[in-house]
Amino acid sequence: MATPSQFDNETFSIARDHINDFIKATAAELPVKTGMLLEIGPQTQSTVREAFKDFTAHTFDIVPDYKPTFVGDLTKYNTQIPDGTYDVIACMEVLEHTLNPFDAVKELRRMLKHGGYLLVSAPLNWRIHGPSPDCWRFTEHGWRVLLRDFDILNIDILETPGRELFPIKYNVLAKCDKFKNTLDSELTFRYI
Repeated sequence: MATPSQFDNETFSIARDHINDFIKATAAELPVKTGMLLEIGPQTQSTVREAFKDFTAHTFDIVPDYKPTFVGDLTKYNTQIPDGTYDVIACMEVLEHTLNPFDAVKELRRMLKHGGYLLVSAPLNWRIHGPSPDCWRFTEHGWRVLLRDFDILNIDILETPGRELFPIKYNVLAKCDKFKNTLDSELTFRYI
């Protein structure tokens, strides 16, 4: 078994605080204050449900271990959740563990209402981790491709100390647009 590095140990709490601050700030700033909320893969974490306390909250996970409301594979069509059910979906530190993040984003979009909000995050400069396979890393440009049919409202970057342009992680807030169908030629990226 691998031992976490000094960098991992020093930045773990910084990364966790970054996610929690993003969730709390987003909950406070969103124009919707009640509705339906889905948290993907929460395990025992509760920051999302605490921050969105006036929402009816459901949970979703690939395994039943933590007793989620729904058990399913985010990369597949989940018949137990109707189209356009949720006002807000939080998918924090999950996409890197999916086998097909593009299909996962399609399913998130399907489950969101038109105009609903997606809070999503994933590490970039972070060690391979569990509990399930750790398959992917997304750059800022990768987020723009992955969320091409959403309106990205905020890309919140946690920079790596002393190493610009290789962030520890990203948190992203995006708004669901059911009518958007962005072509490759229409994608735009920040010049680095």
